[in-house]
Amino acid sequence: MNEHLKGRGAQKQINNRFSENKHEVLDDFLNHCAMEGDEADSNKTNHIEVFPKTFVNKVESPDVGMAFSANPYQGCEHGCVYCYARNSHEYWGYGAGLDFERNILFKRNAPQLLEEKLRSKNWQGDTIVLSGNTDCYQPLERKMQLTRKCLEVLWRWKHPVGIITKNALVLRDIDLFKEMAKLNLVTINISITSLSEETRRLLEPRTATIKQRFKAVEELSKEGIPVRVMMAPIIPSLNSHEILLLVKEAAERGARDIGYTMVRLNGQIAEIFADWARKTIPDRAERILNQIAECHGGTLNDSKFGRRMRGAGTIADQVRDTMTIAKKKFLSGRSMPVLDKSYYLELKNPQLSLF
Repeated sequence: MNEHLKGRGAQKQINNRFSENKHEVLDDFLNHCAMEGDEADSNKTNHIEVFPKTFVNKVESPDVGMAFSANPYQGCEHGCVYCYARNSHEYWGYGAGLDFERNILFKRNAPQLLEEKLRSKNWQGDTIVLSGNTDCYQPLERKMQLTRKCLEVLWRWKHPVGIITKNALVLRDIDLFKEMAKLNLVTINISITSLSEETRRLLEPRTATIKQRFKAVEELSKEGIPVRVMMAPIIPSLNSHEILLLVKEAAERGARDIGYTMVRLNGQIAEIFADWARKTIPDRAERILNQIAECHGGTLNDSKFGRRMRGAGTIADQVRDTMTIAKKKFLSGRSMPVLDKSYYLELKNPQLSLF
C-alpha cells in the first residue's frame, strides 16, 4: 500500500527490539495541534507521564556541539521523518516510526530534577541544551509548560542555556530570554530546513510554518537574543539547492550564524525515510536515496565521528563549499557568543566573589 498518511512524517510502524509496553492514554492532543491545512489522522496522540530519576544528560558524541542536554519530552509530535532521535524511542519500549510521533512521554518532575542538579555540589555550570534530543517546544509544551518551568529555574540560578527548536512557540518565553541575554546566558537555535512550505509539510508535517519560524528569528534578534539558524539536515536533491537563499533570508532576519548537517539515516531511520520517500515523492525517491548513500560511503548511514555530520565525496563537498560562500557573503562579521557561567558559580558559591 503506497497511500501517503497525511499529517504524519513516518508512514509505517517499525518494530523494536523490546517488548511492547501498555500505557494509559492520558490525553488526546492531536486535533488541537494539527497544522493549518492538515487533517488529523484517525490515530490518537497519547501523552504518557514517565518518572525519571535524572534529567540532565552528558552528551558523549564529540561532534554534536553540546556537552549536556535535557529533554522534558521523549518522542515528538512534529513528526520530522529524518529525526535522529527516533531511535531513542526504542529504549522506552516503542517503535521509531509512528510510535515516535504518537506516544509522547512527558517528565512532569523535570523542573525539580533540574533544580536538584543545579544545587549539586559537583555541578560546574556548563551550558545545558534543551532539546538535545526532542523538541522542547513541541505541541504538548503549550499545555504542560515544562520548558517554561525549567527556564524559570535556570534564570533563578543565572545558569547558561541553549535552545534548539523548530516551533514558533519559543516566542512565548521571550520575556525570560531578554533578561538572560543581558547576562549572556542564552543562545537559541531555530531549525529551518527549507524555504518551501510544500517541502516542510512533507518532511516536518506538524512543525511551525517557515514564515512563523523566520518571524521568531526576527523577533528574538530584535531583542538582542543571539539566534543561529540550523539548516539541518541538508538532503541532496530535496533542499540542497536552497542554501544561498536560505542563508540570505536568515541573515536579513537577524541571525548571527547558520549551522548545517548532511542527512544521515542511522538505525531504523533508514527504513522509515526510504518508505516515506517512496510514498510521498516517488518520482525522486531513488535518486535522493542514492545521493544520500553517495555522501556516506555507499550506505545511508555513517557513524564515524568527525565525518558523519558533514558527509564525504563530491556532493558533500559541494554543500560545504556553497555554505562557506553563503556565510562569507551574508554573515560576515557575525558570530554566536560563548555563554557565561560565572554568574551561576558566584550565586552558588558567594565566597568566590571575594577573590
